[in-house]
Amino acid sequence: MKQTLLFDQFPKSFNNLTIFFISDIHRRTISDKLLKQLSSTIHLVVIGGDLTEARVPFHRVEHNIKLLKEIAPVYFVYGNNDYEVEREKLEELLSKHGVTILTNSSAYLKSKSGEKLILLGVEDMSEGKDRLDLAIKHSPKGDFKILISHNPDIYQKIKSTDHISLIMSGHTHGGQIRLFGFGLYDIGKTHFLKNVTHLISNGYGTSGVPLRFGAPAEAHLIQLRHKGSSTPSEIKEN
Repeated sequence: MKQTLLFDQFPKSFNNLTIFFISDIHRRTISDKLLKQLSSTIHLVVIGGDLTEARVPFHRVEHNIKLLKEIAPVYFVYGNNDYEVEREKLEELLSKHGVTILTNSSAYLKSKSGEKLILLGVEDMSEGKDRLDLAIKHSPKGDFKILISHNPDIYQKIKSTDHISLIMSGHTHGGQIRLFGFGLYDIGKTHFLKNVTHLISNGYGTSGVPLRFGAPAEAHLIQLRHKGSSTPSEIKEN
Protein backbone atom coordinates (compact mmCIF):
# COMPACT_ATOMS: atom_id res chain seq x y z
CA MET A 1 0.00 0.00 0.00
CA LYS A 2 1.39 3.39 -1.00
CA GLN A 3 0.35 6.66 0.58
CA THR A 4 1.60 10.20 1.07
CA LEU A 5 1.08 11.91 4.42
CA LEU A 6 1.32 15.70 4.65
CA PHE A 7 2.15 17.57 7.85
CA ASP A 8 2.40 21.28 8.59
CA GLN A 9 5.17 20.60 11.12
CA PHE A 10 7.24 18.21 8.99
CA PRO A 11 10.80 19.58 8.56
CA LYS A 12 11.15 20.93 5.04
CA SER A 13 14.71 19.66 4.68
CA PHE A 14 13.37 16.08 5.06
CA ASN A 15 10.78 16.50 2.34
CA ASN A 16 9.85 13.29 0.48
CA LEU A 17 11.14 11.05 3.24
CA THR A 18 10.02 7.52 2.37
CA ILE A 19 9.47 4.74 4.91
CA PHE A 20 8.79 1.08 4.25
CA PHE A 21 6.67 -0.17 7.16
CA ILE A 22 6.01 -3.87 7.70
CA SER A 23 4.58 -5.57 10.77
CA ASP A 24 3.36 -9.00 11.86
CA ILE A 25 5.55 -11.07 9.58
CA HIS A 26 5.22 -14.08 11.92
CA ARG A 27 5.88 -17.29 9.95
CA ARG A 28 6.01 -15.76 6.48
CA THR A 29 8.98 -15.35 4.20
CA ILE A 30 9.00 -11.91 2.59
CA SER A 31 8.38 -12.34 -1.12
CA ASP A 32 10.58 -11.05 -3.91
CA LYS A 33 7.38 -9.93 -5.64
CA LEU A 34 6.66 -7.49 -2.81
CA LEU A 35 10.16 -6.05 -2.81
CA LYS A 36 10.16 -5.56 -6.58
CA GLN A 37 7.13 -3.26 -6.20
CA LEU A 38 9.06 -0.84 -4.00
CA SER A 39 10.45 2.43 -5.27
CA SER A 40 14.18 2.84 -5.61
CA THR A 41 14.41 5.60 -2.99
CA ILE A 42 13.52 4.41 0.51
CA HIS A 43 15.18 6.11 3.47
CA LEU A 44 14.33 3.69 6.25
CA VAL A 45 12.59 0.40 6.98
CA VAL A 46 10.47 -0.03 10.12
CA ILE A 47 9.49 -3.45 11.49
CA GLY A 48 6.45 -2.87 13.67
CA GLY A 49 6.74 -5.98 15.82
CA ASP A 50 5.99 -9.71 15.53
CA LEU A 51 8.93 -10.30 13.27
CA THR A 52 8.77 -13.89 14.48
CA GLU A 53 7.02 -16.23 16.91
CA ALA A 54 7.51 -19.63 18.56
CA ARG A 55 8.73 -22.44 16.28
CA VAL A 56 9.83 -20.14 13.45
CA PRO A 57 13.37 -21.18 12.47
CA PHE A 58 15.94 -18.46 12.98
CA HIS A 59 17.34 -18.97 9.49
CA ARG A 60 13.99 -17.75 8.11
CA VAL A 61 14.06 -14.72 10.38
CA GLU A 62 17.60 -13.97 9.25
CA HIS A 63 16.59 -14.31 5.60
CA ASN A 64 13.83 -11.73 6.10
CA ILE A 65 16.18 -9.36 7.91
CA LYS A 66 18.73 -9.59 5.11
CA LEU A 67 16.08 -8.73 2.52
CA LEU A 68 14.91 -5.69 4.47
CA LYS A 69 18.44 -4.53 5.19
CA GLU A 70 19.14 -4.40 1.45
CA ILE A 71 16.43 -1.73 1.11
CA ALA A 72 17.52 0.80 3.74
CA PRO A 73 18.55 1.10 7.43
CA VAL A 74 16.18 -1.00 9.55
CA TYR A 75 14.48 -0.17 12.88
CA PHE A 76 12.65 -2.75 15.00
CA VAL A 77 10.23 -2.78 17.94
CA TYR A 78 9.01 -5.82 19.84
CA GLY A 79 5.58 -7.33 19.32
CA ASN A 80 3.88 -9.72 21.73
CA ASN A 81 4.84 -12.82 19.73
CA ASP A 82 8.51 -11.82 19.56
CA TYR A 83 8.74 -12.62 23.27
CA GLU A 84 8.03 -16.28 22.46
CA VAL A 85 11.57 -16.77 21.16
CA GLU A 86 14.90 -16.47 22.92
CA ARG A 87 15.38 -12.72 23.30
CA GLU A 88 19.16 -12.78 23.50
CA LYS A 89 19.40 -14.83 20.30
CA LEU A 90 16.95 -12.59 18.45
CA GLU A 91 18.76 -9.40 19.47
CA GLU A 92 22.11 -10.92 18.57
CA LEU A 93 20.75 -11.68 15.10
CA LEU A 94 19.32 -8.19 14.69
CA SER A 95 22.53 -6.54 15.85
CA LYS A 96 24.60 -8.75 13.55
CA HIS A 97 22.79 -7.22 10.58
CA GLY A 98 22.87 -3.65 11.87
CA VAL A 99 19.21 -3.38 12.84
CA THR A 100 18.44 -0.64 15.39
CA ILE A 101 16.33 -2.08 18.21
CA LEU A 102 14.04 0.48 19.82
CA THR A 103 13.21 -0.75 23.32
CA ASN A 104 11.56 2.18 25.06
CA SER A 105 14.20 4.29 23.40
CA SER A 106 14.76 6.65 20.51
CA ALA A 107 16.88 7.24 17.45
CA TYR A 108 17.03 10.13 15.06
CA LEU A 109 17.77 11.18 11.52
CA LYS A 110 19.42 14.50 10.84
CA SER A 111 19.24 16.57 7.68
CA LYS A 112 22.19 18.53 6.36
CA SER A 113 20.52 21.70 7.57
CA GLY A 114 20.48 20.30 11.13
CA GLU A 115 16.80 19.46 11.53
CA LYS A 116 16.04 16.22 13.36
CA LEU A 117 13.38 13.57 12.87
CA ILE A 118 12.88 11.50 16.02
CA LEU A 119 11.93 7.81 16.01
CA LEU A 120 10.43 6.63 19.31
CA GLY A 121 9.98 2.90 19.89
CA VAL A 122 8.25 1.12 22.76
CA GLU A 123 8.10 -2.51 23.74
CA ASP A 124 4.81 -4.33 23.46
CA MET A 125 1.96 -3.31 25.75
CA SER A 126 0.62 -6.82 26.27
CA GLU A 127 3.58 -7.67 28.48
CA GLY A 128 3.35 -4.36 30.33
CA LYS A 129 6.85 -3.51 29.15
CA ASP A 130 6.01 -0.35 27.25
CA ARG A 131 7.56 2.82 28.68
CA LEU A 132 6.75 5.71 26.40
CA ASP A 133 7.91 8.09 29.11
CA LEU A 134 11.44 6.67 28.91
CA ALA A 135 11.52 6.81 25.12
CA ILE A 136 10.52 10.48 25.18
CA LYS A 137 12.73 11.37 28.15
CA HIS A 138 15.89 10.12 26.48
CA SER A 139 15.10 11.42 23.01
CA PRO A 140 16.80 14.51 21.58
CA LYS A 141 14.72 17.54 20.83
CA GLY A 142 13.41 17.53 17.29
CA ASP A 143 10.85 19.00 14.99
CA PHE A 144 8.95 15.83 14.21
CA LYS A 145 8.32 12.68 16.28
CA ILE A 146 7.25 9.28 14.96
CA LEU A 147 6.16 6.65 17.48
CA ILE A 148 6.46 2.96 16.61
CA SER A 149 4.33 0.72 18.81
CA HIS A 150 3.21 -2.79 17.88
CA ASN A 151 0.00 -2.39 19.85
CA PRO A 152 -2.17 0.51 18.60
CA ASP A 153 -3.66 1.00 22.08
CA ILE A 154 -0.57 3.10 22.84
CA TYR A 155 -2.63 5.98 21.49
CA GLN A 156 -4.51 6.05 24.81
CA LYS A 157 -1.28 6.91 26.63
CA ILE A 158 -0.19 9.80 24.44
CA LYS A 159 -0.50 13.37 25.69
CA SER A 160 -0.64 16.45 23.51
CA THR A 161 2.51 17.67 25.26
CA ASP A 162 4.39 14.64 23.85
CA HIS A 163 4.23 16.32 20.41
CA ILE A 164 4.01 13.03 18.52
CA SER A 165 2.84 13.55 14.94
CA LEU A 166 2.67 10.00 13.58
CA ILE A 167 2.12 6.55 15.12
CA MET A 168 2.73 3.30 13.23
CA SER A 169 1.24 0.09 14.63
CA GLY A 170 0.19 -3.44 13.72
CA HIS A 171 -0.96 -6.28 16.00
CA THR A 172 -4.64 -6.44 15.06
CA HIS A 173 -4.23 -8.11 11.63
CA GLY A 174 -7.34 -6.18 10.65
CA GLY A 175 -9.28 -8.94 12.36
CA GLN A 176 -7.53 -11.46 10.03
CA ILE A 177 -10.82 -13.28 9.32
CA ARG A 178 -13.81 -11.05 8.69
CA LEU A 179 -17.31 -12.34 7.94
CA PHE A 180 -19.96 -10.05 6.51
CA GLY A 181 -17.68 -7.09 7.27
CA PHE A 182 -17.24 -7.99 10.94
CA GLY A 183 -14.07 -9.12 12.70
CA LEU A 184 -12.41 -9.26 16.08
CA TYR A 185 -10.67 -5.97 15.23
CA ASP A 186 -11.34 -3.17 12.77
CA ILE A 187 -9.78 -3.36 9.35
CA GLY A 188 -6.43 -1.61 9.19
CA LYS A 189 -6.40 2.01 8.06
CA THR A 190 -4.83 5.41 8.62
CA HIS A 191 -6.70 7.42 11.23
CA PHE A 192 -6.43 11.20 11.05
CA LEU A 193 -7.04 12.17 14.65
CA LYS A 194 -7.01 15.55 16.38
CA ASN A 195 -3.35 15.68 17.38
CA VAL A 196 -1.80 12.71 15.59
CA THR A 197 -2.00 10.56 12.48
CA HIS A 198 -2.20 6.85 13.36
CA LEU A 199 -1.45 4.12 10.82
CA ILE A 200 -2.70 0.67 11.89
CA SER A 201 -1.66 -2.08 9.52
CA ASN A 202 -3.39 -5.36 8.70
CA GLY A 203 0.11 -6.83 8.87
CA TYR A 204 1.96 -9.13 6.52
CA GLY A 205 1.54 -12.57 8.07
CA THR A 206 -0.98 -14.49 10.14
CA SER A 207 -1.13 -15.77 13.70
CA GLY A 208 -2.95 -18.85 14.92
CA VAL A 209 -4.89 -20.04 11.88
CA PRO A 210 -2.80 -19.52 8.70
CA LEU A 211 -5.73 -17.91 6.91
CA ARG A 212 -6.96 -14.46 6.00
CA PHE A 213 -10.40 -13.50 4.80
CA GLY A 214 -11.63 -9.95 4.31
CA ALA A 215 -8.44 -8.47 5.77
CA PRO A 216 -5.73 -8.81 3.12
CA ALA A 217 -2.07 -8.88 4.06
CA GLU A 218 -0.29 -5.57 3.54
CA ALA A 219 2.94 -3.64 3.91
CA HIS A 220 3.25 0.12 3.50
CA LEU A 221 5.30 2.55 1.49
CA ILE A 222 4.80 5.88 3.23
CA GLN A 223 6.04 9.20 1.92
CA LEU A 224 6.17 12.02 4.46
CA ARG A 225 6.09 15.58 3.20
CA HIS A 226 5.72 19.12 4.43
CA LYS A 227 2.60 20.71 3.02
CA GLY A 228 3.48 22.84 0.03
CA SER A 229 7.17 21.92 -0.06
CA SER A 230 9.01 20.23 -2.91
CA THR A 231 12.60 20.35 -1.64
CA PRO A 232 14.42 17.00 -2.16
CA SER A 233 15.52 15.24 0.99
CA GLU A 234 19.13 15.24 2.17
CA ILE A 235 19.33 12.80 5.02
CA LYS A 236 22.06 11.09 6.98
CA GLU A 237 21.58 8.32 9.52
CA ASN A 238 22.67 8.80 13.13
